[in-house]
Amino acid sequence: MPSSLPKPPARAKSPPKKRSSWLSSLVKFFLGGLGLLVAGVIGLAFFLAVALAVAYPNLPDISALSDYRPKQPLRIYTSDKVLIGEFGEERRRLTPIDEIPQIMKDAVLAIEDARFFSHGGVDYLGVVRAALANLGRAKSQGASTITMQVARNVYLTTEKSYTRKIYEILLTFKLEHSLTKNQILEIYMNQIFLGNRSYGFAAASEAYFGKPLKDITIAEAAMLAGLPKAPSAYNPIVNPSRARTRQLYIIERMEQNGFITAAQAKTAKEEELHVKTGRDAGRVHAEYVAETVRQLVFNQYGEETYTRGMNVYTTLLSTDQTMAYKALRKGIMDYERRQIYRGPEKFIDLPSNPQEVQDAVDDALADNPDNGDIMSAVVLEANSKRIVALRQNSEKVIITGEGLRPGQSGLADKAGPNIKIRSGALIRVSKTPKNTWEITQLPEVEGAFVAMDPRDGSVRALVGGFDFEKNKFNHVTQAWRQPGSSFKPFIYSAALEKGFTPATVINDAPLFFDAGVTGGQPWEPKNYDGGFEGPMSLRTALKKSKNLVSIRILQSIGTKYGQEWTTHFGFDADKHPAYLTMALGAGSVTPMQMATGYSVFANGGYRVNPYLIAKITDQRGKVLLESTPPALNESMRGISARNAFIMDSLLQEVARSGTAAKAQAMLKRPDIFGKTGTTNDSIDTWFVGFQPTLAAAVWMGYDTPKKLGDRETGGGLSLPIWIDFMSYALKGVPVTEYTAPEGVVNINGEWYYDEYARGAGISSVGMQSNREASSSPEASSSPSTDGGIQVLPPSEEKKRILDLFKN
Repeated sequence: MPSSLPKPPARAKSPPKKRSSWLSSLVKFFLGGLGLLVAGVIGLAFFLAVALAVAYPNLPDISALSDYRPKQPLRIYTSDKVLIGEFGEERRRLTPIDEIPQIMKDAVLAIEDARFFSHGGVDYLGVVRAALANLGRAKSQGASTITMQVARNVYLTTEKSYTRKIYEILLTFKLEHSLTKNQILEIYMNQIFLGNRSYGFAAASEAYFGKPLKDITIAEAAMLAGLPKAPSAYNPIVNPSRARTRQLYIIERMEQNGFITAAQAKTAKEEELHVKTGRDAGRVHAEYVAETVRQLVFNQYGEETYTRGMNVYTTLLSTDQTMAYKALRKGIMDYERRQIYRGPEKFIDLPSNPQEVQDAVDDALADNPDNGDIMSAVVLEANSKRIVALRQNSEKVIITGEGLRPGQSGLADKAGPNIKIRSGALIRVSKTPKNTWEITQLPEVEGAFVAMDPRDGSVRALVGGFDFEKNKFNHVTQAWRQPGSSFKPFIYSAALEKGFTPATVINDAPLFFDAGVTGGQPWEPKNYDGGFEGPMSLRTALKKSKNLVSIRILQSIGTKYGQEWTTHFGFDADKHPAYLTMALGAGSVTPMQMATGYSVFANGGYRVNPYLIAKITDQRGKVLLESTPPALNESMRGISARNAFIMDSLLQEVARSGTAAKAQAMLKRPDIFGKTGTTNDSIDTWFVGFQPTLAAAVWMGYDTPKKLGDRETGGGLSLPIWIDFMSYALKGVPVTEYTAPEGVVNINGEWYYDEYARGAGISSVGMQSNREASSSPEASSSPSTDGGIQVLPPSEEKKRILDLFKN
């Protein structure tokens, strides 16, 4: 019988060993990774500890940054605080953080470091963001914070190495620990280089927009904020299109970060910016003054001059300086229009491809830039009826009619190859008062203008030449030229002390000195017009500027006395040899000396020293030097008050009815005094004159002396410049009348010294053929004095004249 036992139930299968092994491996990997991470962190911490131990002690001392004083240039201003010069390697205007507009700070933060006030110096989120962007297709981004940039810009180099980066990070932590966020931001916004030699946003605002930082708009702030990344690439002057692209991006970032509203962003994007593009934009042209002041300050402070951030305030008045600059240039260009055309400055080959023509023109004009209102252009076509020329930015210039007259010789069929105006010629053009174009040329003639207050010597305006970039020689202070007839008043002043009066009669008759007298060439002086008018009063002689009368006066008072007397006005005796030619202004003077000399007449006889620097301060406004001219007093007296008063009367007559009659006629005021001057062959022309509150001298001539022209005179060339300036400078100035001082008397409308009135002075000179006439009955037989004049017998007079001409 079969026995069947029940089978035990089947045992369930165990899970595969594979799954258990995977989980175990995952745990082990996680634990291993965690161990590596911990080890890495420990290693990194150890590395940082070592780095800190080694590098931190070598980090630079940053304590000086708590009192941040970067290199700052020398700045020179007018008396009304208009900037006229800046000297230094770095243009920087240190601006406290509280004075930086919030919109400027927001623009910088938006593009450079939006989380600046929330991170500790290193923006870890920024690092991750930059890393992800750099791994992807996005444009490469950096992760330097503003603090890191300060560390790099102030203390480190731009070298790309791990060592430098470590130092940068360590220094960043040190800065964040030692300084406040606002201190760091202030350093950054004053230190960063922004192109065009500008360091800091305040300097950049003036360099690019010609305005102080406090006045900038959102659009301008965004443009400036784009510069730190690449100052040359985003320079709005050099690369306006790239600068514009970056500006728009920064405006968007400002909106995204909540610094501005959508409406403000839209307005900023549409705003038209006015970027300074020319060297004349907004300038007060006082380059000669700025250079003179720079030299004076350097002599005092040495190399500190360019780094200490000193501010120099001059005595100039910006409006007067601008008028002087314009008046001198106008006078020179008026003369230039009468000169023969010297031809184009250069010739270039114009491409046949019209699209390449503008590039060729731009290259040529870059080497020959505009000179103020005298602009450069390249001729496209030219004939006797019309010139078509091209300027920058595809600006076309068409010259016709009267505008062609100054260049007629260059348009003639027979014009030489270097004179001919043709296609490719680089010429100069300017706008006429009627807003049409005319051809012109840069002048070769030079000029100088200086105006000063005769009451204290402060210089109100000074223009040392036509253009500082073209010729840096300061003709006001450095040009020693013959003053011609403008020197005669100083001889007349000496004569008043020797018994002459305005009524003294002097013979305007021929004079001749043969070789035996001169010791050289015979000399027969002439009047300007070549004629003679016979006996005339001293007043009339000065009014008409009679050379022969001046010679007779100097011959009478003695050349040695005349030479010594001129030193009372500040002239150098050795520059005016004691010869009769001194009466015609054959010595050497500078325009500054002439203005100073005439100031003695203007202020009642006091000699004042001209000065330019009123005050010097350091970067924080502390006064380092201040000039306070002394009040006029007797220790400053050069001539007596009565001498000055009578000379004023004579010089007023010159400006009323003499060679400078145009002065009072055009200015329509009687308190105008002065004297024209034209040297032999019209090599130098002058006008020096004054109103009691303002004295000014004008000179014109060539650096290498040559004739200005047969009929060119001080009254025709220099006087109009003086009048143009004074017509502006004297607006609102009340008419001033001089009060007669003690020691003078008026008889029949003429002024006299008390002791020389009523026939006691010299009544006449030169009325006899062989010797000077005198009221002394002994004059014909022996040396004597009468009214202070030494009168010599003919034999001794000839010996004296012979001595005058000995070398």
